[in-house]
Amino acid sequence: MIWKTVPTADEINQRCKNTLCDHLGIEFTEIGDDYLIATMPVDRRTNQPMGILHGGASCVLAETVGSAGANYCIEKGKVAVGLDLNINHIKAVQSGKIKGIARAFHLGKMTQVWEIKIVNETGQLIAVARLTMAVIAKD
Repeated sequence: MIWKTVPTADEINQRCKNTLCDHLGIEFTEIGDDYLIATMPVDRRTNQPMGILHGGASCVLAETVGSAGANYCIEKGKVAVGLDLNINHIKAVQSGKIKGIARAFHLGKMTQVWEIKIVNETGQLIAVARLTMAVIAKD
């Protein structure tokens, strides 16, 4: 297990209240020994004018699930913040729900690197992201 503090989906969802995650309908649904999963609806909040999922919304989902994971893998008195996000958009989605699955590649003392796969309701790969997090002292 990679967690320094074992998270629950309910706890993370409570932390997301009144944030961008809440506005976009992002909901954490599953926590495993080495991964987190969150879902996001593909609807008027997350679509671009052409009627498909906005790439920026995929970025928000990727950074949200990866960042949440990162912050449960650090020592007390530290916080993990986004340093770099790289995402490749592979397949368009018009409706339904997508799922972001985050797993760590590297959990260092000063940086972390996470892979986030985004899939549609049938498991097809929609996007893949790499998120680098900086681990810093908490103010």
